[in-house]
Amino acid sequence: MRAAGLDFTIEPAAIDEAALKREYCAAGRDASACAMALAEAKARAVAARHPGALVVGADQILVADDEWFDKPADLAEAMAQLRRLRGRDHILVTAVCAIRGEMRLWQAIAAPKLTMRSFGDGFLALYIKAEGEAVLGSVGAYRLEGRGAQLFARIEGDHFAILGLPLLELLEFLRGPGVLGE
Repeated sequence: MRAAGLDFTIEPAAIDEAALKREYCAAGRDASACAMALAEAKARAVAARHPGALVVGADQILVADDEWFDKPADLAEAMAQLRRLRGRDHILVTAVCAIRGEMRLWQAIAAPKLTMRSFGDGFLALYIKAEGEAVLGSVGAYRLEGRGAQLFARIEGDHFAILGLPLLELLEFLRGPGVLGE
C-alpha cells in the first residue's frame, strides 16, 4: 500500500480468530464467509478505537480440498504444511472490507488459485532454512514475494490478493466519491 502511495497506520485488532473459524466450520459455512467475517471483525475492533476514521480490515484463509490452513505455529508445522500442499492446488481466499464508525462502506473477496509444484524434502529443508521464521507470518508457510515463488508451478488470479490484499479493488474504492477522491 505504501508503494501505491497510500499513507496509513497499521494497528492490530485483538479478536479471537480461532474461535470465529471454529464457529464457521461447525456451522458448515464456507471459507469466503469466514474470511469476510474475520476481516470485518478486525476492522470493527480498530474502528471502535478511532471514531470517524476509515478502517480497512483484511484476512486470508488457505483452502485445499476443503481443509482450511492457518499460519504455522513453528518451523516444524511450516514444513508439515508445505509437505501437505506440494503437488496440489489450493485457493487463497482473501477478504477485505472498509468500515467507518458503525457502517461497512465496502467489501471485496478474491480467490486466487495456486498450484504448488512437487518438490523433494531436500529442497523443502533448504527453503525453510533460507526463509526461517518469516514463513510463520504467512498462511501456507510461504511468501510468494520471496523464495516462495520457487514452490509454485502455476498461479491464477490477483497477485496482490495472494500477498494478502486485493489492492486494485481497494484502490478503486478509495478513489471513489467521499473517500480519497478521483
